[in-house]
Amino acid sequence: MAETLTNADVECVFERPHALIDRPHHYCPGCSHGIYHRLVAEMLDEFGLTDHTVGICPVGCSVLAYDYFVVDMIEASHGRAPAVATGVKRALPDAFVFTYQGDGDLASIGMSETVHAAARGENITVFFVNNGIYGMTGGQMAPTTLPGQKTTTSPKGREVGGMGHPIDMCKLLQSLPGVAFLARVPLSAPKHLKTARKYMRKAVQAQLEKKGFAMVEVLAACPVQWHMEPMAALRHVDENVAKVFPPGVFVDRVSAGSEERPAAGGGDGGVVRTETERQ
Repeated sequence: MAETLTNADVECVFERPHALIDRPHHYCPGCSHGIYHRLVAEMLDEFGLTDHTVGICPVGCSVLAYDYFVVDMIEASHGRAPAVATGVKRALPDAFVFTYQGDGDLASIGMSETVHAAARGENITVFFVNNGIYGMTGGQMAPTTLPGQKTTTSPKGREVGGMGHPIDMCKLLQSLPGVAFLARVPLSAPKHLKTARKYMRKAVQAQLEKKGFAMVEVLAACPVQWHMEPMAALRHVDENVAKVFPPGVFVDRVSAGSEERPAAGGGDGGVVRTETERQ
């Protein structure tokens, strides 16, 4: 007969973060949003922020994110999350305020809000999901869609001559003095999650130290709108997406005495490291 175990016999080695509500997500199979949600919740737990946090989620794949975090959440109009976060942070300066945004939101209709919040050095933290497509609204071409990538609005592939090049938000924001921390990491393999946590801690710390605007961009998979199997989508992130959007730290004004090399031709005091250099 099998031995009956009691709670005293079992050691919990992995559990749901307390800041993450125990309910199924609405995201598609293989989507990276669930992973990033967990990482955000881990940060809220680790820094003890759940009692005084306000999260801002706009229209997009994360439109229902208020169902998943045990913190106060505000639903913003499409692209307006940085503007809403600015108002909340100025009204409640002691609150931890974050936005959770996709690329169609942050880099398209919300481009102005993003750039100007960063330029002003608003003391907010942005968690940015780059999956290179409008996932919720039908798979249209986004500002971050790769050259040659087929979408519902670029059925023959993105042609840069007429449709432009993908927008690299980290490089775009890198030159702004109001930016305190800026980094990008793929969520394509377990080894990258440790790096993501490290970057996210810096982004949280930037706000706690009142250093200014901070953003962590993750390269995420969207198997359904990419028309790929989940594992193929993860390989696509590593083999193709990361070549157009190189992972690394672009600006770090949080840690004094940083030993990373200065970014060549980059922003004032910023640093850039490639994935290979970090390893």
